Amino acid sequence: MGTGINAPPEFGPGVAAQLREATGFKFKPADNCFEGISSQDAAVELSGQLKTLACSLMKIANDLRLMNSGPLAGIGDIELPALQPGSSIMPGKVNPVIPEAVCMVCAQVIGNDAAITVGGQAGNFQLNVMLPMIAHNLLQSVQLLANASRLLADSAIAGFTVRSARVNEALARNPILVTALNPVIGYEKGAATAKQAYREGRPIKDVARETTGLSEEELDRLLDPLDLTRGGIRK
Repeated sequence: MGTGINAPPEFGPGVAAQLREATGFKFKPADNCFEGISSQDAAVELSGQLKTLACSLMKIANDLRLMNSGPLAGIGDIELPALQPGSSIMPGKVNPVIPEAVCMVCAQVIGNDAAITVGGQAGNFQLNVMLPMIAHNLLQSVQLLANASRLLADSAIAGFTVRSARVNEALARNPILVTALNPVIGYEKGAATAKQAYREGRPIKDVARETTGLSEEELDRLLDPLDLTRGGIRK
């Protein structure tokens, strides 16, 4: 680093060669050693990528928590593995402990990134005195995300089950299905069908059978949920 004074000229390249051999990664001496000790741009960029991963994992964990909520007053689309005997105050309650733990990990990584960001701009002139904190937070973030990713995959995602009956019931009553009928029956009749189904708490198909005059086979074709995910216009 710096001028390399009091070190053999081959010391830096030699260390890089040893690291390449030991790790398999392409270590090489910095092109500008002065820039290497005054700036930590690479560490800040790496931390930013870790923060992006943390944001993505937190989104997944929160989705799992919400889909697992219930079983009565929540969404209840899925059932996560029960990993604890229950709540300390509510017997029989099953908490989504793995997604909750992952969210805490992600919050810590995002906090680490904020600290690393401050550390990265603290390279006053030719020396960054916050390098120990930057290194500590980076290593912690890598370890936390690696452990949390495996935990979420193995203990939550791999073992959850879909509450198919509940999903199908909610889907059948979802007014958005009427959108697929618009090209056939028109917007106004579609809106009236959706409002009636919502008001009466009935499946869209049952109401559409009464309001559109379409056959059972035609409604099955037009309102096929899987087919609707592919987009396009049905006629």
